Amino acid sequence: MGAHSCLADDVDCYCVAPVSLGEHATVSQYSYLCAASHEFRGYDFQDPEMPLVIAPIIIEAYAWVAADVFVGPGVKIGEGSVVGARSTVLQDVPPWTVAAGSPIKLIGDRPRSMSPR
Repeated sequence: MGAHSCLADDVDCYCVAPVSLGEHATVSQYSYLCAASHEFRGYDFQDPEMPLVIAPIIIEAYAWVAADVFVGPGVKIGEGSVVGARSTVLQDVPPWTVAAGSPIKLIGDRPRSMSPR
């Protein structure tokens, strides 16, 4: 966790693989950061072994994951981006964008002028 980053109350961080938060990143209440699953991009559903697939989650600086968001394995949430409440994130979110929904969709850009850097 970077300086001034925050995991709110009741965040479930299933960190079988590394989960990292950049400085000033926020993950709001009831969100689920899931770094392992039996379902994953490229997973072979025909495999009777149902192997556990692990992959890191990266939430970059100044990003905000709103309340009750599911973030799957291998996802990178870009710097300064915002993920709307109750979204399902199974793919990367580009920096300085706003995304929401289940499945997630890009809604628009977030002004880079909001960055204190």
